[in-house]
Amino acid sequence: MLIGNISEDFGVYPSLDFIGLSDNQFYGEISPKWALCKNLSTLLIAGNNITGRIPSELGDSIQLQSLDFSSNHLVGEIPKELTKLTSLSRLILSGNQLSGGIPWEVGSFPDLEYLDLSVNRLSQSIPEAVGDMLKLYYLNLSSNNFGQRIPAQIGGLTQLTDLDLSYNMLSGEIPTQFQSLQSLSTLNISYNNLSGSITIFDELRGLVYVDIAHNDLQGPIPDVPAFRNAPIQALEGNEGLCGNISGLKPCNHSRKGHRKLLYAILFPLLGAAIVSIAILALFFGFKRCRKDADEEIESSMNDASLFSISSFDGKLLYSEIKSATKNFSSQFSIGKGGYGNVYRAELSSGDIVAVKMVHPQRSDDVRAAKEFQNEVMAFIDIRHRNIVKFYGFCWSDEHSFLVYKYLEKGSLAANLRDEQAAKELDWDKRVNIIKGVAHALSYLHHDCSPPIVHRDLSSNNILLDLEFEAHISDFGTAKLLNPDSSNWTNLAGTYGYIAPELAYTMKVTEKCDVYSFGVLIMEVIMGSHPSDLISTLPSSSHEIQLLVNDVLDQRPLPPSPDVQVQLISLMKIAFMCVADNPHSRPTMYVASQLLAD
Repeated sequence: MLIGNISEDFGVYPSLDFIGLSDNQFYGEISPKWALCKNLSTLLIAGNNITGRIPSELGDSIQLQSLDFSSNHLVGEIPKELTKLTSLSRLILSGNQLSGGIPWEVGSFPDLEYLDLSVNRLSQSIPEAVGDMLKLYYLNLSSNNFGQRIPAQIGGLTQLTDLDLSYNMLSGEIPTQFQSLQSLSTLNISYNNLSGSITIFDELRGLVYVDIAHNDLQGPIPDVPAFRNAPIQALEGNEGLCGNISGLKPCNHSRKGHRKLLYAILFPLLGAAIVSIAILALFFGFKRCRKDADEEIESSMNDASLFSISSFDGKLLYSEIKSATKNFSSQFSIGKGGYGNVYRAELSSGDIVAVKMVHPQRSDDVRAAKEFQNEVMAFIDIRHRNIVKFYGFCWSDEHSFLVYKYLEKGSLAANLRDEQAAKELDWDKRVNIIKGVAHALSYLHHDCSPPIVHRDLSSNNILLDLEFEAHISDFGTAKLLNPDSSNWTNLAGTYGYIAPELAYTMKVTEKCDVYSFGVLIMEVIMGSHPSDLISTLPSSSHEIQLLVNDVLDQRPLPPSPDVQVQLISLMKIAFMCVADNPHSRPTMYVASQLLAD
């Protein structure tokens, strides 16, 4: 713990580019002379006993990218001169005694991503120019004295994931433009004077956490997970609200309650038959996923011959697979999964399939049966271009296996390990792989009911086709999230990709996959598992840029300037995904939207 007068003990250092003095016992005032440190990009003095005003001269430090004066005793207004800091990406002034309004020139922050002005004495209205900070993903103005309406322009912040306007004096209706906040995962507008309907939240599919308590809002609760799962404390204090939630009055014309889903385990005696997707759907119809139109067309065009066999003569297909693999000879083995070998089988129709075999000695093992069942259940009704295509299964005393589309390039892990393959895996391909995985996980989490959590996302379980398009595979540990249970489970997954909370909570949520996805992004950029890098959290865009330059896989040709910018953005998303607190991670829907921009 360091103690001293900050205005006396620190002078001007022209070459200094980073100051980190947070969480000490420094006192005194911020010296305007610090603006003379022309290379200073990061200034962090949070959690001290700093008093006085923010010097307006800091507005001349146009190279500043990260500024954190939070949890001090600063007074006065936010200098409008700070809006000249056009390179600023993080501005944190929370936990002070700042007064006045937000400078109307705030829209001059073109690169600002993170703005926290909470717990101050700021007043007046929130300026409309806040909507000009298009890169903003975090905005916290809570615990101030802001009044009047919420500016509709906030609805233009399409990358916003966290919005907290709680504990103010805001009034009027929630702007309809909020429907455009498709990346929003956390919303807190509690303890204001807001009125009107909240039906606009029906459109926010990425919303995970919501708190609208103690306003004057009315009407039915939106039928989306964030509201269905919200505790009554997050809704109370709104006399006009109604819905099928304990603590709220029922609506006179309420929507039909969320249908409870029934689960069954079905393994009929199939003998030696492969069961087609169409037949399986009759048995496992309890799960529904929104179908991907492109995948539906591709499936009907490319797999007609295979489906004609599997739909009408399962025994014939079973015999063909045995023949094509010479009774599952090791010479046709192309890999080993968690509970069996994988074989390549070329059928007489010309179709090539991958056959995932359960180890014979484990064919009657309870765990093997459970993993087999999980994989079949997870694939029923799934149609997505970035999820490996499932054709059918066989469960018998002699042989038990699953049949998939064969993907020629093998696993992402194998491609990253091989020097020549890694060179061929250029940066455009790698970016496309990351985007494909993100879209597939978003589909599993947000377009399937109940949601599917993969639980073992790793580079070993990402398969590549001839075009290097990514396909998620291996759903042996997948879990269907039952909305009416706690979803506790045994620890599963690949070491190095498992979310830290699973070690002590054993509770499965979609955020477990989000963590694994963050690790995967780093691995694709670095060419190997990130290991200890996961625990290193950069504090600014500049630091992330330096980090990417330092860890970039050197085997492909260097990325173009445009792709370099993409890689920096990807690394930012990766660090968001591996946050220790699962509630701080974005949803996969939000992550996929950020990648689409």
